[in-house]
Amino acid sequence: MLDLSLLATVAAVVREGSFERAARFLNITPSAVSQRVRLIEERVGAVLIVRGQPCTATEAGARLCRHAETVAMLEHSLRTDLPWLDPQDPGQARPGIRVAINADSLATWFVDALSAFSHEDAALLDISVDDQDQTGEWLRRGHVLAAVTSLAKAVQGYRVRKLGALRYVPTASPEFVARWFPAGVSAETLAQAPSLVFDRNDRLQERWVRRTLRKDIPLPAHRLPSSEAFVTAALAGIGWGMNPACLVQKHLVEGRLVELLPDRPLDVALYWQSATLEVPVLDRLTRHVHTAARRVLVS
Repeated sequence: MLDLSLLATVAAVVREGSFERAARFLNITPSAVSQRVRLIEERVGAVLIVRGQPCTATEAGARLCRHAETVAMLEHSLRTDLPWLDPQDPGQARPGIRVAINADSLATWFVDALSAFSHEDAALLDISVDDQDQTGEWLRRGHVLAAVTSLAKAVQGYRVRKLGALRYVPTASPEFVARWFPAGVSAETLAQAPSLVFDRNDRLQERWVRRTLRKDIPLPAHRLPSSEAFVTAALAGIGWGMNPACLVQKHLVEGRLVELLPDRPLDVALYWQSATLEVPVLDRLTRHVHTAARRVLVS
């Protein structure tokens, strides 16, 4: 049986990113944090934390962190039902829930879910951002308790429910379209016009081109790892990109952005995968996620 204080220490180091910040959070010395980490690593026979700036978890460490978070959520639920259990230490009763999500969901609808959840629950959320096609890997490795993902099949240890689809439209400024597509959108013009991509995992522009033109075309691209910067760059005439329709609707109506090809959206199906734990706090988060998603995503 692993000592819960040791588990909590490992989770604090990973969450805070350093032994010093974890020590301040736990109200102990950095030396004590180091001793606890070394002790649990000796007990499990594996390195749990990669020392660096910041400190990160190994695969084994990530699974132990998830276990620590699960225990904290269970204790949180118990204290909610039986508040007299530990009245002198309410701060320690606040669990953390690690969630992986794609940037466009965070920029469009997920904050509404967080807002509703935070008004109902004291649990703290630790959000990690990655492409919707990559967040499934966070689930497989046990790094998070829940994720917004494009993965429709449930990962072992998780349950899956469809949220809906986030609709994207290919947009650019009128000036950009006049400069790069004077004779219309074609394979030749798309191969020359700068596009916008979030990062190396972003394939939305390529998917739209493949679906629209039935061919693969190498696209020159600017990398901008921000949903808001995507819109700003499109408005500034830097490139064209697949923007969430709900994020650019006003700009389209007012003519500051135009669609490269009208009525050619790309819908990306999103799913919510959450750990199969009978924990009320995770159930409450799931409920708010689905409520917020229904307001924005298309069915």
